[in-house]
Amino acid sequence: MAPMASMAHQAPLTHPVAFLARRAATALAAVAVLGAAAAPAAYADAADASASPKKLPDGLYGTKDPQYDGVWRQSLALLAQDTVGVRPAASGVRWLVGQQCADGAFTAFRAEPGKPCDAKTMRDTNQTAAAVQALAALGGHSDTVKKAVGWLKSVQNDDGGWSSMPGSPSDANSTSVVIGALAAAGEKPQSVTSKKGGKTPYDGLLTFQLGCDAKEGERGAFTFQLKGAAPNADATAAAATGALGKGFVVAPADQRSDTPVKPLSCKDGGDAKKDDPERAAAGGGAYLVAQLDKNGQHLLSAMPGAEKQPDVGNTADAVVALAAGGHGAAAAKPLKWLEKNATDWAKQNGPAAYAQLVLAAHATGTDPRSFGGTDLVAALNATGPKPAAAAQKDTRDADDAADGGGIGVWWVIGVGLAIGAGIGFLLSSRKKNQL
Repeated sequence: MAPMASMAHQAPLTHPVAFLARRAATALAAVAVLGAAAAPAAYADAADASASPKKLPDGLYGTKDPQYDGVWRQSLALLAQDTVGVRPAASGVRWLVGQQCADGAFTAFRAEPGKPCDAKTMRDTNQTAAAVQALAALGGHSDTVKKAVGWLKSVQNDDGGWSSMPGSPSDANSTSVVIGALAAAGEKPQSVTSKKGGKTPYDGLLTFQLGCDAKEGERGAFTFQLKGAAPNADATAAAATGALGKGFVVAPADQRSDTPVKPLSCKDGGDAKKDDPERAAAGGGAYLVAQLDKNGQHLLSAMPGAEKQPDVGNTADAVVALAAGGHGAAAAKPLKWLEKNATDWAKQNGPAAYAQLVLAAHATGTDPRSFGGTDLVAALNATGPKPAAAAQKDTRDADDAADGGGIGVWWVIGVGLAIGAGIGFLLSSRKKNQL
């Protein structure tokens, strides 16, 4: 779920929603990368430590330093609450809206929202795309969403994709989370083309998939950045969802009419069909299933120099990806593993991590209020300001619904790593998962 990797994706000690400092809880907590709750490594290297607040702002979710994942974890928390019918506190929504720069972009955290963003402000496509998905779902913020989408379009790379930091080479995770944002805002991703070359987001995304020239066990997987690099489970989970035009929120899969998982075939035209997003998503799903079956229904990750260990955040993203492809039965297996093993991880990593689990439960039609003996919704609510209401909200105005500002069914992912936070999509993490 948005920054490159996600702090929440990694194990408690490994990642602080998916990036080294970790794309989405897994990315910030330990840099589980761009996946569920994290912040990009670029942030950790360049951000000014003085920006870290001594006192957390009113309305912010989580208790850890938001420097690398504030917008990411806030967006995931608000989105997960909305998805299960909880109306978030107004202060939480105001905080997120107030983080936007005048040009429409979001950065991970602005300690002084009243101070204009300047050239040194580290604008981030993952944080921006996550905010778009949350605010589009909540409704009533069409101007904010429109400006953010406009900024995302303005930094699209020539290959049709995006990187976390504008100007850098595209990567699978960032491209996927932006596709989810476009869909959430009522845009048609296939119609958003690069100024030079006219490439679509799907053109860019599919370049990261390993095809028939790869080893048999790696075919269908996605790499984080350069094609030809090692398969990346985090990137594959994000891309398998993004290729279907979906975001962090995926409608529950119907296990009664489950779609079989078919590996990428090289007997039916092979790479000649590599421009088919649905086929690409199916191939990615098959790779994930193979990895899950191999490891005991969870994915693995390891920090440099450390032993491989279960990657909770990436496993949650894989559940969402499989559900998005209609593979309900396949998604149910890793979900059971999460029910038995993920709650301690979420407790340590915070709001983005809880949000990832809530969204994984939702995608499979599972009750998040009874998840392995834990009420994920109550736990998530406790990480932020008291919700305005527990009943399903239906307050978006007609104008917002008409202009796309209130779309509420979209893709989820993942994610970035930011130490001590709960994210899932941050750049650092992604790189980590590639090792």
